[in-house]
Amino acid sequence: MTTILNETHDPGLTSWVESANRPECDFPLQNLPFGVFSTEGGAPRVGVAIGAAILDVSAAVGRGLFQEPALEAAKACAQGSLNALMACAPPTVSALRLALSRMLRSGASQMEEARLCLVPMAEATLHLPAQIGNYSDFFTSIHHASNAGRMIRPDNPLLKNFHTLPVAYHGRASTIRVSGAVCQRPYGQSLPEGAQEAVYAPTAKLDFELEVGLFVGPGNEHGETIPMEQAEQHLFGLCLFNDWSARDVQRWEAQPLGPFLAKSFLSTVSPWVVTMEALAPFRTAAPARAADAPALLPYLDSAANRSAGAVAIALTAELLTPRMREQGLPAQVISRPDFSDQYWTLAQMLTHHAENGCLLQPGDLLGSGTVSGPTDAELGCLLELTRDGKQPLQLPNGEQRSYLEDGDEIILRGRCTRPGYAAIGFGACAGTVAPARKHTI
Repeated sequence: MTTILNETHDPGLTSWVESANRPECDFPLQNLPFGVFSTEGGAPRVGVAIGAAILDVSAAVGRGLFQEPALEAAKACAQGSLNALMACAPPTVSALRLALSRMLRSGASQMEEARLCLVPMAEATLHLPAQIGNYSDFFTSIHHASNAGRMIRPDNPLLKNFHTLPVAYHGRASTIRVSGAVCQRPYGQSLPEGAQEAVYAPTAKLDFELEVGLFVGPGNEHGETIPMEQAEQHLFGLCLFNDWSARDVQRWEAQPLGPFLAKSFLSTVSPWVVTMEALAPFRTAAPARAADAPALLPYLDSAANRSAGAVAIALTAELLTPRMREQGLPAQVISRPDFSDQYWTLAQMLTHHAENGCLLQPGDLLGSGTVSGPTDAELGCLLELTRDGKQPLQLPNGEQRSYLEDGDEIILRGRCTRPGYAAIGFGACAGTVAPARKHTI
């Protein structure tokens, strides 16, 4: 793989930013994810999360804290998005990450100058990390595909093409928002159970989808492909992703073409992008193919992908209802899947997307699709967890949920652990449901 282990992964490294050394911290020195932030009265700018603080990259450039080749990547951070940094070649981004690691280590010679470039995260507003030109959502979990299929096609739950290609649809980039955005309950057409005619009303089956988002790096030229052997060079980093869904609208409209208005009202991303280099210690073998699956077509296969194409990320989805909030109760974990279970890998998603010459550009976002595992505790959406509302979730305070209700908050989290390495995390991807607005149609 191109994301090899190096000195930045040393678990013995500590930071002079004390909050980064706490065992529960998502952003230790071994992580250094990139994002976009602003402070009161200031323009959005690129920063790096370190503990409970943000290092302002452009401020560090202004203080002369970078040398080539890291300086080239640091200068690409001189705008309010990560797109220019994502366009850099992986070795250039790696050089910047190494320079940041050395700058933020305990005893660093640049400590006093770098300290002047820190902003407390609590005083910052976090923004979308990139200008997302295009967004495609995949369907890469065999468990989610099988479970959802049983509800729609009991006699044929898993379609044959699932084993031959990573299925996807082109989503709506204009309604992707950063964590914290309110999810307004959307209106839509649906066919209620037992009804003969469609109705137009707020969705009664509002759902979340626990996903991982991939930000594209340099990308390809229009008409060119991205072979599997080169795919890793175009994977910039990962975030958490909630693809909010109106299940009743989806079931009615997705015949025969697929998701449209049931998915396009809002999707939410976490603000920090964890680079593929930071994730190198947590790469693992691609999941085993099903016993009855046909052999992979050669363009979707490689030895490197088979040995380390997956990423082990322990994911959780938490639910906090208004009553739980009033009672002072913590959010309840309702799902615990692992990203390494996905049937199709990141490289396969990227290669397949570009196999017809489709142009992929820096900052494009690919969603993994719902991440679900083989057990009930690992189901990544309420459609699966409640069997389409027929088996409501039982919450600790006596409440039940078939689908999301107004005031409910969903919080997604992800954490990577492996013996011998420092644990890293993604922060939170959160959103609260607001009532449907009065409609004029």
